[in-house]
Amino acid sequence: MPYITTPDGIDLFYKDWGSGSPVVFSHGWPLGADAWDRQLKAVADAGFRGIAHDRRGHGRSTQTATGNDMDHYADDLAALLEALDLTDVVLVGHSTGGGEVARYLGRHGSARVRKAVLLGAVPPLMLQTPENPEGTPLAVFDDIRAGVLSDRSQFYQDLSVPFYGGNREGSTLTQGVRDQFWRLSMQAGLAPAYDCVAQFSAVDYTADLEKIDVPVLVAHGDDDQIVPIAAAALKTARIVKDATLKVYAGAPHGLHGAYEEEFTKDLVDWIG
Repeated sequence: MPYITTPDGIDLFYKDWGSGSPVVFSHGWPLGADAWDRQLKAVADAGFRGIAHDRRGHGRSTQTATGNDMDHYADDLAALLEALDLTDVVLVGHSTGGGEVARYLGRHGSARVRKAVLLGAVPPLMLQTPENPEGTPLAVFDDIRAGVLSDRSQFYQDLSVPFYGGNREGSTLTQGVRDQFWRLSMQAGLAPAYDCVAQFSAVDYTADLEKIDVPVLVAHGDDDQIVPIAAAALKTARIVKDATLKVYAGAPHGLHGAYEEEFTKDLVDWIG
């Protein structure tokens, strides 16, 4: 299996499908590169090179006890692009992966990047504060940490329902999608999964968004129960200099069904 080794000795697993201009995917918490399989195939079929890695602590990458923070995630993404010598890249980040993309661009610049996509992404800030009243209360994230520590297997099974909108009338969520979410989530180490909660909830990406100087597709479902759109995409689209906002009516946080098909088509159109 293909790996690169980061400057601090972490082995990062990655998939590399197709050829042509590269499209690099960063996954959401607490999943892995496999969450992007349908999009990887779609971009490869369209004549591009699809690449997705397992974040440190997740999937087949090194399960780290330390260094599970957004600066390291962004530096790992930089290490991947440098090791594969990728240029003219389109970066795609879902949820926590959107924070990773934003922090990469804020921290490393856009010399290797021509476009980006932020899907259901956590920037600019998920946590509710006096300055960010649209955010999610701290107690919600404390409950996530408690669930991960106490019985993460059951917690991930339960989380899959709101993640994919399975608690909404007319939902087409299948047991297979839920099982895949659980399978990928259980591959993340306990310590990395726990540490990552603070990274997707309490990190402020405003300064990173302000530095982005490439076109960005900001895509978000307006029924996202995990990363509510009011504190995320609607603000991000106002901050990023060259942003295109796409709102999917009634769509949840996680990709499945007709929502996934629509986004995948939009993605291929955007990178073309």
